[in-house]
Amino acid sequence: MLRLTKIFHFEMAHAIHGYQGACKNIHGHSYELHVTLGTSNVQKEYLPSPGFIIDFKQIKNLVNSAIIEKFDHSLLLSEAFILDHPTNQIQDNIIIWEVEPSAENILLYMQEILNSKLPADIKLLQIKLFETKDSFAEWIADD
Repeated sequence: MLRLTKIFHFEMAHAIHGYQGACKNIHGHSYELHVTLGTSNVQKEYLPSPGFIIDFKQIKNLVNSAIIEKFDHSLLLSEAFILDHPTNQIQDNIIIWEVEPSAENILLYMQEILNSKLPADIKLLQIKLFETKDSFAEWIADD
């Protein structure tokens, strides 16, 4: 199987309501998102012109419009956090979710959005979301 990975970067803040550590407070990360795509078509021969299963530029445009532009320089909080801290909802760049904005939940959201926007012949195989340079959540498609 051929696989392509494109890497994206964005800045975002969040807080985890109900958590007892420092992440209960609003804080930010420099996120790194790895998006890996492939095709279910088995390639035994070279690809015909232009030689792509999907253009990296197409991946960039899709992920930027569906994910990066929404989250970059935003503040992602849960409804539960807002109930306890109502003054935070007046931020211009706030996104409010029903669930806690953990790396895992953000990743589940991203895979749902990307799967709904990909061409029929392209499959989302894996996404990794790094919150720090050595901590990430990963989603891998079921075979």
